[in-house]
Amino acid sequence: MADFNLSRAAFAVALALVAGGCALQSPPKGADLRAQTLPNAPLPESWKAGAPSGQFEDGWLARFNDPQLIALVNEAIANNPDLKVAAARIEQASAIVTASGGSLWPSVMAYGRTGGKMSDGSGLTGGGLSVNWELDLWGRVRSQRAAATAQYDSTVADLAWARQSLAAGVARAWYLAIEAQQQRKLAEQSIAATQSLIKLEETRQRVGNTDGTAVSTAREALAARQDSLEQLKLAETQTQRALELLLGRYPAAELAVAGNMPAMPEAVPAGLPSQLLERRPDIISAERKVAASFYMVEEAKAARLPAIKLTAGVNSIDSSLFVLADRNNPVWSMGAGIVAPLFTGGALQAQVEAKTAEQKAAVAAYTAAGQRAFADVENALAANVTLQTRAKQLDARVLENRRQVELANHRLRVGSIDRRALINEELGLIAVQGEQLRVQSDARVQRVNLHLALGGDFAPSAPLAATTK
Repeated sequence: MADFNLSRAAFAVALALVAGGCALQSPPKGADLRAQTLPNAPLPESWKAGAPSGQFEDGWLARFNDPQLIALVNEAIANNPDLKVAAARIEQASAIVTASGGSLWPSVMAYGRTGGKMSDGSGLTGGGLSVNWELDLWGRVRSQRAAATAQYDSTVADLAWARQSLAAGVARAWYLAIEAQQQRKLAEQSIAATQSLIKLEETRQRVGNTDGTAVSTAREALAARQDSLEQLKLAETQTQRALELLLGRYPAAELAVAGNMPAMPEAVPAGLPSQLLERRPDIISAERKVAASFYMVEEAKAARLPAIKLTAGVNSIDSSLFVLADRNNPVWSMGAGIVAPLFTGGALQAQVEAKTAEQKAAVAAYTAAGQRAFADVENALAANVTLQTRAKQLDARVLENRRQVELANHRLRVGSIDRRALINEELGLIAVQGEQLRVQSDARVQRVNLHLALGGDFAPSAPLAATTK
């Protein structure tokens, strides 16, 4: 009964020591962290490049109304190897959180022995339990666990950003592949038209209507357009291979793309600048890295202080050689010890300095990530505005070029011009259509860039996974 009371007393003392341990300080976050890291960049009330007002929403992929693109994004999410690497890192971080928190609890070890028989028939047999517990008075272990938890949160955010970046990459590659195919077809049309023009000029040369200069000029233009066609064919296969790699397929350049550029979705509400840093996963990841580095510094500081350890054990030993006082009554033992670092050659202080430097680097990285995020949004918004204007101008140019081709056809029918003039008008239309296609592709790519810059998930209602550790 005395041993039991002693155990209860020791346990009560341990609980009192733990309860009186130092509380962990909290790292700066949210508005406080932004104020410290971006003092020279106060956030405006709205985006400087201009954006439609309204509440920001996730689910940008559905806005493009392209089932084939949605299917490709889903395929990439399921098969992309880089995404699988990011998911594996979450599992690793989760295990580290569990391992780092294990030291908060007593460690209990069981042992047993069966002694081999000696020449005189004697031996030792027995077993027991031992308990060891380091009291986390200064928060070293709790800081270690908090750092691991913050790192886990950062890894979760990294996966979310990787998913969003992959979806955006697939969408960009999809539109570039469609453009490459359409540009190649336009180049083939221009070559066919140029070949027809060469035949007309050769006919005129044979009947003596020209000295051959026009033929030479047309042939030079044909060679240039054939060279451009080869470059466009290479670009087409390269965009297909890039997209196939994102999908986890073999890069065979065999992916079938849409025959026409999909319609441009409506303008997207960009929300407020103040909301960006709380929504965008790469910024969240950087903020959690700052928190992790903060706790690592606290852990290193606590390692310089004395550590108090409690030990307890119970064992039972049986011997055929020795006569024990009461072999049927287990032997209890309890104790406490203190370990204080007196001289470590400056190693512990160096650890504090090293972790402090890591914290400074994490804060600087957060600052850079925040600035980059705002620049991404402003640049994408500005590009969207410019491309919308250019798209309208090129639509007008294409319309006028089509009208010129129609008028040339009319003049050809009435005999006021020959077919060479019509072909030149058709070549002009093809050239403007190529510019129009380039802007259409850029507009869709920049719209995707804007969605990614705003930090919105491509799927609706897909928040970051919450910390469960």
